Amino acid sequence: MSTRSGLPVQMGIGMVLGIVVGAMAPTFNLDAGWFKPLGDLFITLVRMVVVPLVFTTLVAGAASVCDVKELGRVASKTILYYLLTTTAAVIIGLVLANLLRPGLGLTLSMENLQVRDVSAPPLIKVLMDIVPLNPIDALAKGNMLQVIFFAMLFGFALSMLGDRGRPAFVFFDSCAEVMIKVTGIVMHYAPIGVFGLMAFTVANHGLSVLLPLIKLVGVMYLACILQIMLVYLPCARMSGLTPPVFLKGLSEPLMIAFSTCSSAAALSSNLLSVQKLGASRSVSSFSIPLGNTINMDGAAIFAAEVYGISMPVDKQLTVILLAVLASIGSMGVPGAALIMITMVFTQVGIPLEAIALVAGVDRVMDMARTSINVLGDAAGAVLVSRLENNGECRE
Repeated sequence: MSTRSGLPVQMGIGMVLGIVVGAMAPTFNLDAGWFKPLGDLFITLVRMVVVPLVFTTLVAGAASVCDVKELGRVASKTILYYLLTTTAAVIIGLVLANLLRPGLGLTLSMENLQVRDVSAPPLIKVLMDIVPLNPIDALAKGNMLQVIFFAMLFGFALSMLGDRGRPAFVFFDSCAEVMIKVTGIVMHYAPIGVFGLMAFTVANHGLSVLLPLIKLVGVMYLACILQIMLVYLPCARMSGLTPPVFLKGLSEPLMIAFSTCSSAAALSSNLLSVQKLGASRSVSSFSIPLGNTINMDGAAIFAAEVYGISMPVDKQLTVILLAVLASIGSMGVPGAALIMITMVFTQVGIPLEAIALVAGVDRVMDMARTSINVLGDAAGAVLVSRLENNGECRE
């Protein structure tokens, strides 16, 4: 127990050591590639447990839901929460961009820059693809939306069977407990993995990568802090949690998100942490994986404020709508933040080549983006659980 409670501190030490070692690596002619396997192994181990953990907990959680009306309430409240918080994130980004103008004075030099060709899938295709053609294939590929859909359907059908479905419910509930234990075992490696990730990033890019766009990075972090103070902490208070309790309870998933820049890597830890904070299993098993896929408040802030280009009010309203829709349309797509700013840049007439200018500091900003996404998922889970009053009918 003491090891678990000290894990966030151990990861913090690993992150600091990684930064120091990474900064010193060029001096001692150490190749950044030496640190990469340590971080890659950690991300692989965490992603290994995500799909079976989500599937088993979601089946067990859905099977404990009393009726379809409750399931509909949970889904509608969760999705409404994500839409509202994403809209708030974009507005915060736009306000700071107008006030602080983070892009003012930047030299948009396009020499030796290449833009990655990315595009978001159409929203209708994303919605249609929620239903898996082959559930086993969806599990194998880790398609979280399809896994969520099938697990919810399977779990609810299991609940409808009543006593006849009891043996299957006990099986999946036991499997969920096993996966929680496996996740705990995997997390013992976290400090080493965090060390490897940070050492590789700093050794590969160098601390000086921040200097050209330091103002943009500062505004990005300020926007994330405002999103936490104005949106997430009030949600936590509405759930009956004080800010210190809420943030301390999420220290582990936040540390993972900040160091790995991967919401998927933090998913399992986030799922367990919100349940310890009081979120019901049925609600958290639905909202955390769903939010991991569609809730991109950090990316929305980034899309809204990058460069602080002066825009009239009508185009700023367009940015709000685009960023909210893109946060859903880009779900499950690598480089979602890049996709979103590509869509926004195209709409407001900014040269797409300018996107390449942020590549050097993207890792640093991605730390904030990922952390804010994970925190938003957690706030949604505890809030919806409070609104639903943990309505479960089977322990």
